[in-house]
Amino acid sequence: FCNFFEKMHGVGFCSPPFQFPPFPKQRFFMLKHSLFSPVFLATKRRKSQYSLLHSGALLPVNTNYAMRSSRIRIISEGGGVCMTEKMSTANTFKTLVSCVILDLDGTLLSTDGIVSEVLKVFLGKHGKQWDGREAHKILGKTPFEAAAVIVEDYGLPCSTIEFISEITPMFSDLWCKIKALPGANRLIKHLNSHGVPMALASNSPRESIEAKISYHKGWKESFAVIIGGDEVRTGKPSPDIFLEVAKRLGIEPSSCLVIEDSLPGVTAGKTAGMEVVAVPSLPKQTHRYTAADEVINSLLDLQLEKWGLPPFEDWVESTLPIDPWYIGGPVIKGFGRGSKVLGIPTANLSTKGYEPVISEHPAGVYFGWAGLSTRGVFKMVMNIGWNPYFNNTEKAIEPWLLHEFNDDFYGEELRLVIVGYIRPEANFPSLESLIEKIHEDGKIAERALDLPLYSNYKDDIYLKGEILNDGARSSNSLNLI
Repeated sequence: FCNFFEKMHGVGFCSPPFQFPPFPKQRFFMLKHSLFSPVFLATKRRKSQYSLLHSGALLPVNTNYAMRSSRIRIISEGGGVCMTEKMSTANTFKTLVSCVILDLDGTLLSTDGIVSEVLKVFLGKHGKQWDGREAHKILGKTPFEAAAVIVEDYGLPCSTIEFISEITPMFSDLWCKIKALPGANRLIKHLNSHGVPMALASNSPRESIEAKISYHKGWKESFAVIIGGDEVRTGKPSPDIFLEVAKRLGIEPSSCLVIEDSLPGVTAGKTAGMEVVAVPSLPKQTHRYTAADEVINSLLDLQLEKWGLPPFEDWVESTLPIDPWYIGGPVIKGFGRGSKVLGIPTANLSTKGYEPVISEHPAGVYFGWAGLSTRGVFKMVMNIGWNPYFNNTEKAIEPWLLHEFNDDFYGEELRLVIVGYIRPEANFPSLESLIEKIHEDGKIAERALDLPLYSNYKDDIYLKGEILNDGARSSNSLNLI
């Protein structure tokens, strides 16, 4: 077999276990395998350039994915150890993992709106008002713990058990309305297609987990293990649930990557000895997640290659295509910050009336098409979030129409079709650096919108003034600033 392999591919072969290369026309090298290092395949694309194959995905070396030299060795044609000149010895891989464990509520599913809806109704019956400010107290807790917090904080005339028994049916009626968070379906499909084992570990009861994911096609079948908080002795922040997942998967905890939105979840993952990526579901809370190995803005920003997993391959010209969403309304006069401070005339969308829409989308820079009722359709780039440099108190949308207008258009109907994502929202050390980045975002959007992938949306009937009430489109007032 070894002789056959060498004749077919022109390379030497190292010790078992053997893996026949999935791309016969390319020349492959096996990497030395031991109990302490994962099996890799490498393909020689040019004499001075290599790429790594892990879990079925090629990782290009020219993007400087370096490896711990103590973990893996490349077997060259001559049988010796070979590190290419483009391959740094720096540890840019955080840790090589072999499975991904996902939280559910707030990580994959947008449950915050449902929780707020139920609590507003329930507390209203008792003359109380839920305004969301206590959300951080219940985030990531078990249902019983969260219920106990609410009963105590609001001085409700019932026990924790009675509270749970009353609100459980209310939640059950709304599970069908829960939407997947941006990037959730993309992540699950990607890992599943590359054969990366996935598990679901939530503090919610198993029955509740099953009910929620039943409305999302293909989710249940994608997870090798699903565990609820009622199936372990102690829920998060105890590591029990994650250790049980690793046990059922037959994988060492140190080889697991946990993706969590809550502090209890992050604590549980780290205590279990796992790698943890935090995706905070509450705004402006990044500084509280220092225990996590990485903190990202949303699943759209997840870079799996950092953990030795197959990278996403759907970015196009520095942009990520997304399912389009729609919003618009009449332009009204604002405070002039865009023109006066930034030198960029942006339109600020009022948050009144569309909080559910804006809460569904992570803070960041997006782009698409803007239609003005009397002027036509124009390219557009926009920021959604709190604009850290100005430290906005409310989440807002600020579109910038990439066109020079000779006059103002207050009162005109402005409609937006958002079709792509560029980057997460960020803070900047100076106003000049912020302005420079905004112009860079504009150039990226300008180029991308010429691609057929995005240019087809220029003819969307919503931009032409059609009134469509399908739940994805809304009309509100905009501020030109």
